[in-house]
Amino acid sequence: MPRPRSAREGFLPMSAADLAARGGGPPDIVFVTGDAYVDHPSFAMAILGRWLEAHGFRVAILSQPDWKSADAWRALGRPRLFYAVSAGNMDSMINHYTANRKRRNADAYSPGGQIDRRPDRPTAVYAQRCREAFKGVPVIIGGVEASLRRIAHYDYWSDRVWPSMLVTSKADLLGYGMGEATLLEIARRLDAGEPVSALRDLRGIAYLLGKNESLPPARFGDAAGEARVTVAGEVAGDAAGEAADPTREPETIELPAYEQVIDDARAFAEMTRKLHHETNPHNARRLVQRHGDRLLVVNPPAFALDEKTMDALHELPYTRRPHPDYAEPPPAWETIKDSVQIMRGCFGGCTFCSITMHQGREIQSRSDGSILREVERLAAAPDFKGTISDLGGPTANMYRMACTRPDVEKTCRRLSCVHPKICKLLGTDHAPTLALMRKARAVPGVARVHIASGIRMDLAADAPDYLEELARHHVGGHLKVAPEHVSERVLSLMKKPSTGSFEIFAERFAAASKRAGKEQYLVPYFIASHPGSGVSDMIELALYLKRHGYRPRQVQDFIPAPMDIATCMYWTGLDPFTLEPVESARRLTDRQVQRALLQFFAPENWATVREALLRAGREDLIGDGPDCLIPARPPRPKPGDERGRGAGSAPREGYRRPARERGRR
Repeated sequence: MPRPRSAREGFLPMSAADLAARGGGPPDIVFVTGDAYVDHPSFAMAILGRWLEAHGFRVAILSQPDWKSADAWRALGRPRLFYAVSAGNMDSMINHYTANRKRRNADAYSPGGQIDRRPDRPTAVYAQRCREAFKGVPVIIGGVEASLRRIAHYDYWSDRVWPSMLVTSKADLLGYGMGEATLLEIARRLDAGEPVSALRDLRGIAYLLGKNESLPPARFGDAAGEARVTVAGEVAGDAAGEAADPTREPETIELPAYEQVIDDARAFAEMTRKLHHETNPHNARRLVQRHGDRLLVVNPPAFALDEKTMDALHELPYTRRPHPDYAEPPPAWETIKDSVQIMRGCFGGCTFCSITMHQGREIQSRSDGSILREVERLAAAPDFKGTISDLGGPTANMYRMACTRPDVEKTCRRLSCVHPKICKLLGTDHAPTLALMRKARAVPGVARVHIASGIRMDLAADAPDYLEELARHHVGGHLKVAPEHVSERVLSLMKKPSTGSFEIFAERFAAASKRAGKEQYLVPYFIASHPGSGVSDMIELALYLKRHGYRPRQVQDFIPAPMDIATCMYWTGLDPFTLEPVESARRLTDRQVQRALLQFFAPENWATVREALLRAGREDLIGDGPDCLIPARPPRPKPGDERGRGAGSAPREGYRRPARERGRR
């Protein structure tokens, strides 16, 4: 039952009645989303909807509609310009299923964590309903799900290669990346009367040519191309920093055809390699890929947003709350409601992570003033408890970091700025982050500011002032970090720093905590079953955990997300850049063994770990010796012991016992 109209004021319209209350006719744009509508800048439908509304467009939100018919689509009326369709903040399959392909029992982006509020792969389903509801309305798909499926891709859950999502959805355009500049330009040009087929010169989009259509010249302009959109929306010059020659046609790169990559491992690896080398918007070339008798065209990425635009996006009039129609909030909102996003993007280039492919490698930061105004608004809220839960982004300590040589950056095709070593041209000054942390703590009403986003340890370890400040003021007893593995070979495949880098950080963090007079511990995250990680590598990791007193209660299982480099390794058995073979744990039983080795101390894992050690010829690790992973006889779980915790283990996840408690190694 809808709440009284007054409770709905301040939110974007979610019904025909909401639209009528605002006056005017049907919406210009309808955002169809698989997530519950939370009016917070961490939720895509809110930030994109508010952005378009701020530029004069009439926007409505169709959140988690009943997809079994088009009735919900018709209820909002015919959009004047287009439908914008997204599965939500997460890939729907990762949201729905575990690494073992089992259905999850909660959906963090649905009210009260309810499941079954959206179908599997909802982007294509929603797009079909859009066409059924009102024929002729352009359908633009986007979001994480579409962004990571813009070309032919491996789908872990069906264990096969799928075509571009443009094929399965039959959408007019696919917008990839974060999308603000691209969507705004689409809206403006459709509003000016241009047909959707005329928008194929935009950056950050992909489209399918008709059977009899020719490939157009590779020229990209306007807001998502050579010109950047400012806060007010006017053209502010070349986003690349210099005037572009509009007559120059960049080179077009052809990827192996869909039909070829289905069963040809080397072709799939070539496709992956070419794709990942064309992610720098300053030098990326257009990509094309045959899908039967049609040609998929992927234009270069949109340019990064400038500081003024980032500020404007985050200072729109969000309520920062779930829509009042929901009896219970989505769990994801509970996690982020008191957090403040300071930047987006990541130059880490980890092979198992999709952030770079969606948000971009270039760090896009907000100004101190904008961030502090948001902190002040939070602190003034009547339900604020005094703690900012996070001041960060994809990586908390990359704020304002950038290449010190923009001229070199324009030609660079390096996949990571920090692997195999930190680039000498990368500006790694933590001073802006330090200043921001201090200012945020000083805001009246703020008692604590936690840093919950990931810390890039190789950068932080060389920033003593940052580490001191972090340990003294911004860690609530435990700091989550992600070394991921200890095998140097596996870490190299991940594009992660060596174990030595983690050890240096751990020692320096412990020393800083001691100087601060605080007993604080690292909570390290490790991945099981990553490509290249075999049983011997996991035994090496288990020994490391044993020797250092770590007993992780949560284990990450590698999930092959579409388009990731590690996913290519998993599917093809090849490193796409060297074509060297890479073995992966593909069988469920093999994955269970790797997971058990990460939790070797758990009584229920004793038999699995014992069998793995015997098969690996490591009987020396069974018994009572200091390095033994398991006892010779199966342990009897003590009454009251929690699942996954061995006798004498730490009271909290990932706890590292002080050296005085560890005894001999």
